[in-house]
Amino acid sequence: MAVKPAEARRLYLQIADKLRTLIEQKGLAPNDRLPSERELALMLGVSRPSIREALVALELEGRVEIRMGSGVYICAAPSPDALAGFEETDPGESPLEIMTARMVIEGAIAASVAPFGKPKALKALRELYEGMARDVANGQLPTTADRAFHLAVAQMSGNDVLVRTVAGLFDERHSPLSSTLRGHFEGEETWLAALAEHKDVLEALEARDAIQAQASMQRHLKASYERLMTRRER
Repeated sequence: MAVKPAEARRLYLQIADKLRTLIEQKGLAPNDRLPSERELALMLGVSRPSIREALVALELEGRVEIRMGSGVYICAAPSPDALAGFEETDPGESPLEIMTARMVIEGAIAASVAPFGKPKALKALRELYEGMARDVANGQLPTTADRAFHLAVAQMSGNDVLVRTVAGLFDERHSPLSSTLRGHFEGEETWLAALAEHKDVLEALEARDAIQAQASMQRHLKASYERLMTRRER
């Protein structure tokens, strides 16, 4: 009988384990402040984005509190019941890995559909972009229109598997980890940059330029992740 290999523990959870050990070794007590993300990254030899993901995981667990503009502080030890509840909840995939997957898949889709874009599909895509622009102008977060835009590009492929894949990856933004991360570090101003990037994707598709369509989609997704991970604290 074939033995199913054990699932590898996600990197950010491995780093969260190391942060717990660090907290214990330093004897940090409730309301003590952790070192900065930069310092923690140097201590553990990992990237700052990975540290940020791990800190959010610890916040979901109830071990730390992220205070924007101030730092990350130790909380009182969570109760056994709270820990058990956290362990039963899937916090979600790493936002870095999700966005990397989206860059590969959605970039390839944009390149493949660009030469064959039908006027009706392109018109619908422009209407979605204009809906995003109205939302941003009205101070609203255009999450629904953003999702519809990316799915519309995938639908141009005529491949339902690709559409479901894009939808599933996009919807990871609603996982506990991604939602909490965005709540702390994403702001309304980030959508102005995202809107311009969507316009680049749209215009490349309208021009039926496969190379530019792929490049624009990948630039947008990469920049979206970088804005989330390099946003300066308030």
